[in-house]
Amino acid sequence: MSAPSSRPDRIFEGYIFDLDGTVYVGEELLPGSARLLAALRELGRRVIFVSNNPTRTTSQYREKLRRLGIEVGEAEMINTVVTTVDWVTAEYPGAGVFALAEEPLLGALREAGVRLTDDPAEIDVVIASFDRSLDYAKLQTAFTALWRREQRTHFVATNPDPYCPTPSGGEPDAGSVIAALEACTGRRCELHFGKPGAVMMGAVLERLRVPAESCLVVGDRISTDLAAAHQIGASAAIVLTGETDAAGLARLDAGERPAYVLGRLDEVLPAAEWQRRGWREGDGADSRP
Repeated sequence: MSAPSSRPDRIFEGYIFDLDGTVYVGEELLPGSARLLAALRELGRRVIFVSNNPTRTTSQYREKLRRLGIEVGEAEMINTVVTTVDWVTAEYPGAGVFALAEEPLLGALREAGVRLTDDPAEIDVVIASFDRSLDYAKLQTAFTALWRREQRTHFVATNPDPYCPTPSGGEPDAGSVIAALEACTGRRCELHFGKPGAVMMGAVLERLRVPAESCLVVGDRISTDLAAAHQIGASAAIVLTGETDAAGLARLDAGERPAYVLGRLDEVLPAAEWQRRGWREGDGADSRP
């Protein structure tokens, strides 16, 4: 089943881009990505890249994009490592924190002066995250902190995604850790710091410094990218190069559908801008402007 392509008819002031499945897949840029981003720079538009994945720091993401030929400034990249650390240090300074997480998040928490502990009696905040080293001992520690101490220990998460797409399929993500802890403790996760939540999207708009109504959110996932646009009142474009396909869009109610559906990322620019630049449909532009 094919979905009609509905491209924007204007150039927005700000662009909020997802990464995996939108700009690249694995270690390969998706068609049109580099030339689109170069064009937006030429046009003086503000751009930010947003990821729910806490298994890399923003520096690591920027280095990956640099390897792929895209230069990204420090303020133009945000992920759940940043939003999680910012929330913990602002809301619970001095708290004992237990994170079911990988080293990028653990290291960032330590660097920010957060007190990490695996003693349930000292844990004030449990953070569920993407953790490929998850074992029964970690689940037991989190369970004890949340169940025995009831509401005195906060239960939060980096991101709500049930799985992380990979070129070969996917990996269980923070959402699966949330589900395990909710099932065994009877508690519900209070807050997460990824798309489409208010914490992440507020941080995105603060960095972008463009009103939401003048922004376009571009991504491949209905549950995060499309929902993020709805969260802040921005326009949304779903690109059919990642998780979402035409059938998935067709199942949405009319009021839930994105304003735009793109076959490739450079279709973010309107047809008049393509014509001005001499771009053509199917001209094979892929990794370079």
